[in-house]
Amino acid sequence: MIRIEKVKDQYGALIDIPDIESNQSIIINNSNLTLLPALIDPHVHFRTPGHEYKENWLTAAQAAIRGGYTTVFDMPNTLPPTITEAYLHEKKTLINAQLQEIGIPLRYQLFFGADKNHLDEIVKVKHEIIGIKVFMGCSTGNLVIDDDESLEKVFRIAADNNLIVAVHAEDEHLMRERKAEFKDRKEYAVHSEIRNVQVACRAVKKAIALTERFGTKLYILHVSSNEEVRLIDRAKQAGLPVYAETTPHHLFLDTSAYPTLKGKAVVNPPLRLNSDREALFSAIHQGIIDTIGSDHAPHTVAEKEKAYGECPSGMPGIETTLKLLLNAHHENLLSLDEIISLTSKRAREIFNLGQNNDIVLVDLKKETQVSDNELKTKCGWSPYAGRILRGCPVYTILDGHCYEVT
Repeated sequence: MIRIEKVKDQYGALIDIPDIESNQSIIINNSNLTLLPALIDPHVHFRTPGHEYKENWLTAAQAAIRGGYTTVFDMPNTLPPTITEAYLHEKKTLINAQLQEIGIPLRYQLFFGADKNHLDEIVKVKHEIIGIKVFMGCSTGNLVIDDDESLEKVFRIAADNNLIVAVHAEDEHLMRERKAEFKDRKEYAVHSEIRNVQVACRAVKKAIALTERFGTKLYILHVSSNEEVRLIDRAKQAGLPVYAETTPHHLFLDTSAYPTLKGKAVVNPPLRLNSDREALFSAIHQGIIDTIGSDHAPHTVAEKEKAYGECPSGMPGIETTLKLLLNAHHENLLSLDEIISLTSKRAREIFNLGQNNDIVLVDLKKETQVSDNELKTKCGWSPYAGRILRGCPVYTILDGHCYEVT
């Protein structure tokens, strides 16, 4: 039995909670700890199958627990990609075996990849997936829907089967044009110019128009700019079923990071201006941004050290997201209620997840320094290395299992 006494709620009031059934016998009585719902990460890339040298569920589950997460939604751009019923079942078998091996019963859901040659597979798995992932522009892997006919078909299938469509909203055609225009530029920072805000907005407009046409539930991934926020706000004001996710790197990094981080700063969509970061925080306060997904997308240090054009896009984030958000709370950028909404409440509502007893106990006052050497992710690096952050998880409780994480 796990007994938790005299901890605080998000408003600072001392509370006791009902005992949690467990094979462990633990009493936690610490008024320095604050109880939050365990986190839900609606956007991770745990790299199984095919890229386990970057990450697998053995290491990623440990990283998730250390970050206060007990539920994750994994993306389909693996090798092979999750675009058929057979590949989905094979992936689940691998994940379950790895979680059993590490002894962490991490809760997970899987997105199914939209592939123009396998759209008939979607209906076969509609009761086994959390949603359909659409890459409107190329990112890691080869999944992309870059023609209107296929894109319309995905939105129609999703509407007919009550499935949510999660879009990586970057316009492939405009991106190719801009890549040709900037072909002689080799500095990492050109990434933000090639995949500029217009690239994102053109795709967001198209996705919203399809939602208006078919009534499809739309989840826009990694919103990164003020212009995207304004488009999403108008869609919400019009009563469309449109939801928005942002990421820790778009909240806490901007284009000024390129000189220091170099290839480690390369992500899709790219880092934006500081003014865009400010707009994202404003959008959270206004209720336009619904969730935060870590977009945990690990690559090895050696891969990220390659020249621009060869360096893959993506960065790890699941271990540091909660710490960054709690630190932002101390900087008066976010309330604890907003953090709860971003990291659990809205994801549970949008994706119709059932309730559970998972919690995370955080020490709001404790300062820690992000250190590559202490990370559980297999890639072994963080873009926030060296930062001192105030507030951190201490215990993560998942399905009656208590993990001390500091």
